[in-house]
Amino acid sequence: MLGAPVFAGMSRATLAVGYDELAALKLLALDGARHGEVKASCGDLADRLDASTQTASRRLQALEEAGYVERDVVSDGQWVTITDDGERVLQREYEDYRRVFEDPAELALSGRVTSGMGEGRHYISLPGYNRQFEERLGYEPFAGTLNVELDEPSRRARSAMESLDGIDIDAWEDDERTYGSATCYPATLEAGGDAYDPVHVIVPDRTHHDETKVELIAADKLRDELALDDGDEVIVRVAQ
Repeated sequence: MLGAPVFAGMSRATLAVGYDELAALKLLALDGARHGEVKASCGDLADRLDASTQTASRRLQALEEAGYVERDVVSDGQWVTITDDGERVLQREYEDYRRVFEDPAELALSGRVTSGMGEGRHYISLPGYNRQFEERLGYEPFAGTLNVELDEPSRRARSAMESLDGIDIDAWEDDERTYGSATCYPATLEAGGDAYDPVHVIVPDRTHHDETKVELIAADKLRDELALDDGDEVIVRVAQ
């Protein structure tokens, strides 16, 4: 869970990709590269970006190095596909613009309670995290997390959470190792007509994490407070 190294939140994408590259990624998506391979020409892309062919080529290379696209270069161009990571970046951009032009909509994630691997109990209790939870969330969390396996629509909607303002939990280290940073998103947990507030969705700031689940922390043991068992349906309403 939170045991990732301090630098884990900084991916290759963070270092290589800026707004210019994202503009190229958007054009590739408009051409259909989210759904499969599309034929791309640096010259055509350059015209649409109002840039030189060399610049367009560099932007494609940066997107590939960041893991946002996959390319197969052939004699008369290249075949390009947007990866899952690239699609998540576009989804975050979309959510930002949605918040600009639309009234904020509630982010409700639905799923079923599931058992985790037990790592949450260990990491939540570590003093470097626990101190920050008390200071920034306003409570000392129960030693453990509630794991929710999201349904398919909620898995797609989950990326919208990353455009929200979360609460930063900083990386820290002791004599043995470095522990990674995380972001906490305030939420309410609902189950069987009852609700518990506040809870926080905790997301480790690392390049890859399981998009099918969310982990929740709270001051109390949520399974007891809401009488939850594995397989019970819950709704996580994330504050916007």
